[in-house]
Amino acid sequence: MITRVLIDTDPGIDDAVALLYALATPRIEVLGITTVAGNIGLDRTTSNARRILALMGREDIPVHAGAAGPLSRSGIEVADIHGMDGLGGVEFPAPGAKAGDDAVAFLVETLMREPASDIVLMVLGPMTNIARLFRENPLAARRVGRIIAMGGAIRDAGNMGPRSEFNMAADPEAADIVLGSGLPIVLIPLDVTRQVRATLDDCARLSAAGTPQAVYSARLIEAYFRSTSASDASSRPLHDPCVMLMATHRELFRLEAMGLSVDLGTSPDAGALSPESSRMLVLTATEVEGRAAVEHLIAGLS
Repeated sequence: MITRVLIDTDPGIDDAVALLYALATPRIEVLGITTVAGNIGLDRTTSNARRILALMGREDIPVHAGAAGPLSRSGIEVADIHGMDGLGGVEFPAPGAKAGDDAVAFLVETLMREPASDIVLMVLGPMTNIARLFRENPLAARRVGRIIAMGGAIRDAGNMGPRSEFNMAADPEAADIVLGSGLPIVLIPLDVTRQVRATLDDCARLSAAGTPQAVYSARLIEAYFRSTSASDASSRPLHDPCVMLMATHRELFRLEAMGLSVDLGTSPDAGALSPESSRMLVLTATEVEGRAAVEHLIAGLS
């Protein structure tokens, strides 16, 4: 079965690997990409998305720039992880096709044109564009079949504050709108994504595979190892590819329905998630077959 998707992203090293996998696998049809400021500024995330499409010969897929910052806060940058270009210094081909400049309008147009509930919205970065979609055109938003998003931490420690994860911390108000929307949502938190880890041996296997998507994924993951935040010398977590793997290999994950509230304060834990029974239920990944996930990712990229 082919999953038809719109991808909202802030590439980003792991975003780039996720995009390469989505473009390579026959199990996913990418209808369009919208970009958001997150891992790096909007101009760069948009350029990175276009460069990835150029590498894959898929510049027929539209790219539309979205929010340059959160709904109501100052933005966060993490160049120490992803590098000043967002891709760890890995050089991609220059893009030819231009990007549009209104992500929400593109989402509305696509959702209203396609059959209701047919499209899966894959969210790899801060949820700002998706929250704006709900605010500006709730009718179109209700036509989304399902949202699969990477974000949050449930029992694990955060990677921004003690309990807050980057995508949620970058725009807590947006996360609150989306998680409270009542749409079918699958959330993949750090608790699970940290179990999907690539080694340098995995990079060697990808390089040897020889396909553009495999070779560039190897370079990106190798750059991840060089980042100043690399605390584990033996492996690196592949957060955003888990969103794609949820669509193509659902059997790898265990899900639990949870009501989740979002910390909207101003402490270092802004964006932290807490179980709350009165909230809309969100299917939350709690376990994953980590090594099997990496093997499926390598196979899909090779």
